[in-house]
Amino acid sequence: MDLTVIDVPEAGRYEAREGDRVLGLAAYRRHGERVVFTHTEVDPAAGGRGVGGTLVRGALDDVRARGLRAVPLCPFVRAWLDRHPDYADLVEHQV
Repeated sequence: MDLTVIDVPEAGRYEAREGDRVLGLAAYRRHGERVVFTHTEVDPAAGGRGVGGTLVRGALDDVRARGLRAVPLCPFVRAWLDRHPDYADLVEHQV
């Protein structure tokens, strides 16, 4: 599976795409230098293929590259961060 993670700021979300097909999304709100992750979902047909993890990693890599901070309100993003302490430097717990 060849996934691409892109920011779609006009929709307020990152998308995991396989070609033109959106397999997952991580919704967010921007508050200044903070990206507040509010919801993550993956197409049930793509479940168990690592789409969610790839999506969160790609989104957080983009947050890091832009010099921003992540606020993980979404339980999936929060759980992913708990399993990946190498991303702890990005986390801010306030909006």
